[in-house]
Amino acid sequence: MIQIDELRAEKDMKIISLGSHSGIIQSMLDYDFLIGKQQPSIMAIVASGRKQERYFWGQSEVIIPVVSGLEKLTQQQQRACTGFINVQSARRVLSSSKQAFELLPNLKVGSIFAEQTPEFHTLEILKLAKQRNILIVGPSSVGILLPGRFKLGAIGGTQHAQISAANIISPGNCAVVSTSGGIVNELIHTVTSAGLGLSFGLALGGDRFPLTSPADALLLAEADPQTKRIVYFGELGGVDEYEIAKLIEQKKLTKELIVYIAGTVAELFETPPQFGHAKAFAATHDESASAKKDILREAGATVCETFADVASTLALYKNEMREVVSDTIGERHKSLIVSHISGDRHGETSLLGSDLLTTIERQSMASLVLSMLLGVQIDSQRAINFTDYVLRMLVDHGPYVSGAINTIVAARAGKDLVSSLAAGMLTIGPRFGGAINDAADNWLAGVQEEIAARTFTENFAKKGVAIPGIGHKKYRVDLPDPRVQALLQFAGNTNGDRYLMFARSVEHVTTAKKDILILNVDGAIAAIMLDILESELGYGQEQLKELVDIEFFNALFVLSRSIGFTAHYLDQRRHDEGLLRLSPETVRYIE
Repeated sequence: MIQIDELRAEKDMKIISLGSHSGIIQSMLDYDFLIGKQQPSIMAIVASGRKQERYFWGQSEVIIPVVSGLEKLTQQQQRACTGFINVQSARRVLSSSKQAFELLPNLKVGSIFAEQTPEFHTLEILKLAKQRNILIVGPSSVGILLPGRFKLGAIGGTQHAQISAANIISPGNCAVVSTSGGIVNELIHTVTSAGLGLSFGLALGGDRFPLTSPADALLLAEADPQTKRIVYFGELGGVDEYEIAKLIEQKKLTKELIVYIAGTVAELFETPPQFGHAKAFAATHDESASAKKDILREAGATVCETFADVASTLALYKNEMREVVSDTIGERHKSLIVSHISGDRHGETSLLGSDLLTTIERQSMASLVLSMLLGVQIDSQRAINFTDYVLRMLVDHGPYVSGAINTIVAARAGKDLVSSLAAGMLTIGPRFGGAINDAADNWLAGVQEEIAARTFTENFAKKGVAIPGIGHKKYRVDLPDPRVQALLQFAGNTNGDRYLMFARSVEHVTTAKKDILILNVDGAIAAIMLDILESELGYGQEQLKELVDIEFFNALFVLSRSIGFTAHYLDQRRHDEGLLRLSPETVRYIE
């Protein structure tokens, strides 16, 4: 098993939370902040249904990424992780912990929070942890605390004021080991209230088969050069204390041991009662609290008859008292909105990480648009040039399309600019303007799933729907769309243009059926933008899928075409031909 001083040498512990527990995670981040870390120790949260979670970092806030599984982390992130906290339900503890052992090669420490974990699952985890030389506590554990280094779990408190009051920021020389999660915090408080510092704290959990046994935990304290004495809390049930007594007698445990064993009240009952923890049941006299106290006292441990005696015993070491650390966080309130685009810094407008004037002076409109749409500063000139070209190409396709018509009708009805523009924008959808996003979704799926172009085409034919990005009423194979030809100047990307090549292979199949089923402007923009995002900006397929899901590709059309609609509105208002009304000849009434 890895030793405490080896964990103490890990100055920058990186932790993954298996499952989400806001109270525990926030307390760990508060501890990181209070001990002076520059960034959170928690790298990511494994959970479903969201992409990120927001937590306080002192008075400010930080975003912790959420992934659906550890396999979604990069290899660099997997290698960086040295600890995990498992707060998932008991039925998922084994599978998620096994995945952590398999995918996190540098794992050193872990804690399992769930109660009622099946015992055969715990034994399987124990076997794997021993093979990997990992210190792991639980199940039913509130965690591990190594002052000045990390807090893994709820141990030490879940409120920043509690953490500060507990005086567990700087290390001392007294180890606390407890089978009870609630009592471990009481013991830590008792130690620090006596003016002593904590070298480390372990909450072992009260299950019948803890992943770290009390004897093993005390041997960790024995081997830790920073630990001078040990405070141990045990309970009735089991034979752990007999193993501890044997270690003392064999001189394998030589450091001062202060012990409190709970459960003597059980001896007042005719039939032994079951206490709160699974292990806290004395089936025989040897498992009783009194018998355990006797055996430990005979071995040479300092055995306290009451919990108050623990404080009295520790009070003998007042000469080792330390300064109390005050709470430096104070009251805080969670922000209603988080923006990665813009905000206010000291009274100045900030855009994409810099003040507004600095940002706009160094960027073109296309550079600014692409950076804002992606939420990060983009410096790839190829990506910027393509965005500029697309925005100019999509700006207007005539007054005949539904969006322009609606804008014109509203303008001639005397409506204001915003109302007329909204009337046109509301027509954008699957039949007008939405094809770029749909095409991107299909090209991405085709490449990702390695679908043959013919199979891809037949799937759409079976559904009886058109392929987004394919087909044009005017242009055909022998009369190609000059706009598509112009877009192809942006081919030749480092990923081999695999999305464009897939789109062209689909075109090859569709044009064999009908010569107007060519790759159109929407399909070409979608394919080339995918290639550029992958090649120039390093976007993976999951990131590209996310852009599809949030309609990034449609945003290019919406942004550009709003200029065209606005131009049509102004054009109509300038000439003011009055209300547009259809003549009876343009409408056929069928009874």
